[in-house]
Amino acid sequence: MQRVLDVGNCDLDHGNIARFLTCHFDVEVVRARRADEALARLREEPFALVLVNRLLDEDGSEGLKIIQQVKADPALAAVPCMLISNYPEYQQAAVAAGAEYGFGKKELDMPQTRARLARFLQETA
Repeated sequence: MQRVLDVGNCDLDHGNIARFLTCHFDVEVVRARRADEALARLREEPFALVLVNRLLDEDGSEGLKIIQQVKADPALAAVPCMLISNYPEYQQAAVAAGAEYGFGKKELDMPQTRARLARFLQETA
């Protein structure tokens, strides 16, 4: 079973994302509320994908900074990251930082979101 790290989402959004992922993919969704927690987990545990909220719920910090830190670390740079944002300009900034084009919470149930995730995650039978 693959593992996905969900970073910075509130309880409601984390639940919705986790339900969507486990419904369509053979994954375990692990949660990190803060940047330091996310980076520590990435250094200690394997993940197939990292999903980072545009603004972390706990402290309002920018998720893009986490993506930049991951991509700047040679030990972590190969881990695929996606930004969770409905705004194309933030998606473009994340891609420029080395992330894969992500999705917004409004797009969670759309076929293109599932297709983007399927590039990195094993779909359920």
